Amino acid sequence: MAININQLADEINKQLREYADGVGEEMEKVAQKVAKDGVKTLKLRSPKDTGKYAAGWKATKVDGKWTVHNRIYQLTHLLEKGHAKVGGGRVAARVHIKPVEEQMIDDYVQGVEEAIKR
Repeated sequence: MAININQLADEINKQLREYADGVGEEMEKVAQKVAKDGVKTLKLRSPKDTGKYAAGWKATKVDGKWTVHNRIYQLTHLLEKGHAKVGGGRVAARVHIKPVEEQMIDDYVQGVEEAIKR
């Protein structure tokens, strides 16, 4: 049976589109899971004075991308990097975001690699 070269090219393109769509959907699922897991971890590892800061972490999808942020955003840099006191001296840094960020990056890369292999 002879096959038209145009039909073959069309079928190959169709299969590639289906594969790309499937991988794209899996990447979205991985991104959402990593963001939500990151929020849970940040809530556990964040400094707790009143508890509002730790409870303020959330994951939101903005322009098709998952973002992890704190509702009390003014404190994130001050707590993570430390800051000067009003009467002199410094408040020590309480690094809690950087390790979670690094873990989220590793988890996302691993999840995407697994999605591509499927």
